[in-house]
Amino acid sequence: MKTNGTLSHTGGTPWTRKRVYITGVCGTIGRELVAQLRRLDVAAIVGVDINETELFFMSEELRSDPRVQLLLCDIRVPSSLTGTMHGADIVVHAAAYKHVHLCECSPAEAVMTNVVGTQNVIAAAFENSVERVLFTSSDKAVNPTSVLGTSKLMAERLMTAASTQHRKGQPIFASIRFGNVLGSRGSVVPLFKSQIAAGGPVTLTHPAMTRFIMSIREAAQMVLDATFLARGGEVIVMQMPALRIEDLANVMIETFAPDYGYAPANVEIVVIGYKPGEKMHEELTNEEEVRRTFSWKNYLIVKPALFENGANSFADWEREGMAIDRPYNSSVSRATSRHDIRALLAPAHAIVEVS
Repeated sequence: MKTNGTLSHTGGTPWTRKRVYITGVCGTIGRELVAQLRRLDVAAIVGVDINETELFFMSEELRSDPRVQLLLCDIRVPSSLTGTMHGADIVVHAAAYKHVHLCECSPAEAVMTNVVGTQNVIAAAFENSVERVLFTSSDKAVNPTSVLGTSKLMAERLMTAASTQHRKGQPIFASIRFGNVLGSRGSVVPLFKSQIAAGGPVTLTHPAMTRFIMSIREAAQMVLDATFLARGGEVIVMQMPALRIEDLANVMIETFAPDYGYAPANVEIVVIGYKPGEKMHEELTNEEEVRRTFSWKNYLIVKPALFENGANSFADWEREGMAIDRPYNSSVSRATSRHDIRALLAPAHAIVEVS
């Protein structure tokens, strides 16, 4: 089903009466997706996760909505996925190990969840004849320098390969790449806030480091848009602002230090150097992808390298859009002002609670 560029989710929408299946539902994106989907006229939301405790508390929060069913499921176990996915129309695959250091120390575990788990999702989607599968990937998949990034890139390749098997009545598979989601678990915003709450120091890898940023709400909206935007095998990237991590640290100190009884001038910033596998700047497309990437509306579309099916699927978009002549890298994007960073940190735009 093509959206013909219509990305509005008000009134009648592509999501109307759909049964939606979400892996990794207890994660930051999974939770926000459930919140946004509940405002749409979906028939059912089945969320699965391996985190029993979080599933329990989330189930208690949502028990008044009969459309929501939350289930224990290990994506490493094919039969678990196949059974719980039965009857689904749309699959959003957000389950993954995502911490660079932990994946680096336990590469086999990262491969089992991020790679084998993704292939299991694909197989279950074929078996259940779902309509669409969207995989949530990461900037770390671009020119990967870590086990995590490599596993995410392999998962993208599996999605593209699955798309080449597409036949009438079988799923459309695609991927999206996120930048840094402000306020997500394990991200720099809650880390900086907890350090500020303790009076500092705030630890900075390098003062010139840059990153692309998006709010949790924007990330979930991108999933909603991209699911029905996808035509098969592509990677979709939202064009988004970039910031200097040092600017983010300074704005957070100015904003939150007084809340914890500290003068901003007394909260120190300490440069601690690079972490293993960490990049100076964020990449959302690479040099090899430039020749098959074009901009369309506020997205970049990376066409699949494999064109066994639907070689001209993107022709109309390309006519409407514009060719790209360089990789999408945060080092060459205009840095967000400190004023705009303050707006992004507002409660309406980002979750910044200290756990």
